[in-house]
Amino acid sequence: MHEQVERPPRAGESLDGPSQHVVWLRRAAGPLFSVGMLCLALFALHLLAHEVNYHQVRQYVQSLSHERLGLAVLFTLAGYAVMTMYDRLALASIGRRLPWRRVGLISFISYAFSNAVGMSLLVSGSIRYRFYVQNGLGNGDIARVVLFCTSSFWLGLLALTGTTLLWVPLPPELPLAALSQPLGAALVALPLAWLAGGLLHRPLRVWRWRVRLPSVGTGLKQILVGACDWGLAAAVLYVLMPDALNNGFGHFLAIFVIAQIIGLVSHVPGGLGVFEAVMLAGFGATGNAELTAPILGALAAYRVIYYLLPLCVAAVLVLRREAQGWRRQALLAPWFTGLLPSFFAGLTLVCGAVLLFSGATRALPARMAILGELLPLSVLEVSHLLASVIGMLLLILARGLQRRLDAAYWLTLVLLLAGAVFSLLKGIDYEEAALMTLLALALAPAHRLFHRRASLFSTSFGMGWVVAIVATLGCAAWLVVFSYKHVDYSADLWWQFSLHHGGAPRALRALVAAAVTGMLFAAASLIRPQKLHREPPGEAELAQALPLIKQFPSAQAHLALMGDKTLLFDDEHKAFVMFDTIGRSWVAMGDPVGADEAARRELVWTFLEQCERAGGWPVFYQVSPANLDLYLEVGLNLLKIGEEARVRLAGFNLDGKSKKVLRNTVNKLQREGLRLEIVPADAVADLLPTLRPVSDAWLHDKHVREKRFSLGAFDPRYLTRTPMALVWQGDQLVAFANLLLTDTREEASVDLMRHRPDAPAGIMDFLFVELMQWARAEGYRWFNLGMAPLAGLHSRRHAPLWNRFGAMVFGRGERFYNFRGLQRYKQKFDPQWEPRYMAVPRGIALPMILANVASLIAGGLGGVVRR
Repeated sequence: MHEQVERPPRAGESLDGPSQHVVWLRRAAGPLFSVGMLCLALFALHLLAHEVNYHQVRQYVQSLSHERLGLAVLFTLAGYAVMTMYDRLALASIGRRLPWRRVGLISFISYAFSNAVGMSLLVSGSIRYRFYVQNGLGNGDIARVVLFCTSSFWLGLLALTGTTLLWVPLPPELPLAALSQPLGAALVALPLAWLAGGLLHRPLRVWRWRVRLPSVGTGLKQILVGACDWGLAAAVLYVLMPDALNNGFGHFLAIFVIAQIIGLVSHVPGGLGVFEAVMLAGFGATGNAELTAPILGALAAYRVIYYLLPLCVAAVLVLRREAQGWRRQALLAPWFTGLLPSFFAGLTLVCGAVLLFSGATRALPARMAILGELLPLSVLEVSHLLASVIGMLLLILARGLQRRLDAAYWLTLVLLLAGAVFSLLKGIDYEEAALMTLLALALAPAHRLFHRRASLFSTSFGMGWVVAIVATLGCAAWLVVFSYKHVDYSADLWWQFSLHHGGAPRALRALVAAAVTGMLFAAASLIRPQKLHREPPGEAELAQALPLIKQFPSAQAHLALMGDKTLLFDDEHKAFVMFDTIGRSWVAMGDPVGADEAARRELVWTFLEQCERAGGWPVFYQVSPANLDLYLEVGLNLLKIGEEARVRLAGFNLDGKSKKVLRNTVNKLQREGLRLEIVPADAVADLLPTLRPVSDAWLHDKHVREKRFSLGAFDPRYLTRTPMALVWQGDQLVAFANLLLTDTREEASVDLMRHRPDAPAGIMDFLFVELMQWARAEGYRWFNLGMAPLAGLHSRRHAPLWNRFGAMVFGRGERFYNFRGLQRYKQKFDPQWEPRYMAVPRGIALPMILANVASLIAGGLGGVVRR
């Protein structure tokens, strides 16, 4: 029943797969490209606006009339209202209905965050996933909704851009002016091709995928909604632009949509810098301060109204929902609370950037005059410096909040309040102070979300986070240069202290202090030793694990005693994770073992971070429903891999018509002299010479080798650590199985089961029945018969793709494994079936992870295709 084959090589032992350098380059390529585009955009802005100073830009923003600002806000509201139509059309296309108010809320929050942060497919897709899961949508439905919304977004942009270029050609002085008509025709052709595809009655085959395009009517709605969305976004900026550039909305729209496409393609968050540079170049503002300053002022106001205000409103809506959950004395559902740490991390990142940018720009003269009368110059200088240092620390702490670190929570609270105070002391920046204070008030009651006691220095910062921090610091440096471009820089500037003429020295000192703070943290993180142990456990480690195994409710924890898996303990040795590695997959067997819930939860995070440092994929194989929140919390996806059969011993008997065959088999073998004997662990060593021939004969008869990882093997070191069940016929040993028993009497099970090829028919039935009756007499509550792989997966229309694939393999994969037969065999003991899952990272690595796990369990790829 448990066929065994040899284990594959460990990861790190020459298995196929890319080298660490190649893996690093793949992970770094996207962020490095974004940084490169941002640097080019900032350099272009420097060239285009070299005659403009910060005061001129601020003066234009302050001169904007209330009518213009109100009209911009009105167009913004209309734009976000139109965005909700993306989700309504998407849900209608998959035949799902949700209340309008709920759909509108989900759509608004997702677009408010994705527009401001960038990476729309990742950010809005993640937010939609969190919200729509709670509303009963499966993974497949959510993926189709996200794909529909994304395609609508781009179809509308392409259609609007193409039509505009055909209608209003680009100005002759622009590089692409000669190609504006052909480019417009090409862009319009793409939405037209999409509509034409809707006329087909069969799916299109695109490489390996089959794509069914929506109907012509639905396609037209996608294009119209997308075009209306982008038209309203352009209208927001149009009403803020100076009158000197008013050559008609069509001329403005042509430049706007081209700038948006370039900003989106750059992958810079929000197209920051890239969009501004293209807009300046499009309006021919090079070297013209009277034209450049108003355009930059309009763009700054546009960023605030169209991006920052909706983000603040979305943040308030999320916090309001969370506050309602706290008033009910319980946090919201796990899908929502899982979003909150990342949400708070994002807002902390924004606050850190605000402090850095504020420290890099000029303070308002009227406010500085008030401060000069109230405070000594030394207080103002120190406050300016510390505000920027706090800004850098908040950028770093944002990662700790995302990782749910307790220390990051307390430090962030303190630094937000300190940042609010220093913002007031350095320039009466009450707007910044209010932002910091509101976030601190929102964060204060959320302590229960940040439960991890790990060190911030041990937290891994992925390439994306490093790039975000460095890019923010780079933008702050550019702002310093832009704000004080007419200052005569010299070595003496560093030591100039003045109330009205010391802005540039203060900004430079603050920028250097922030940069030094970041470098010191990076150095401290690099010199901190990292625990990346992947060695098999020694006797001392197994001795430490044994008490935890015995007190754990699941008998599966005994697999750690095999000694073939690395044991990762928490700092206090209250829990451990057993895992092995193959390729880039780090596969943990079962749930973390231990009675301490906090230690088990922390181990999942620790395991995840070690995988990230090594560039690996974290996988938890065969986990139980009771612990799913441990994996959802760290952002892993869950795949059902089968069902485990557990027999409730209090109600187990052989009475009734359904047990007639089983009862007759057991009675027959008892009459033939078969009997069960339970041998304690300390007596197993003397029995090994007797057990070995039975095991070898079984392996030879089944034509298999030993398996490992999820099953035990005939290893003397392992077998001598567990009791043994023996089946005798007279003086001859005919079968044996090692017992996995918990001290809590919660569960009993068996692992390695072998019998002689000439043993009486029904020997396994006899062994199971006798063991269940013995375990019931000993006071055990459950007897675990093990998992039936892929059982319980259904191939329904709206089921996730994995479930449908698993159901197909379960029904047609008898050539490779006896899926149905194994489930039917266990079913005759009337067990209770409980689902088992595999927690895996989201993304395109899933096929490789599944292949790695199958190879690890089967003992190599050859074992995967053999019965």
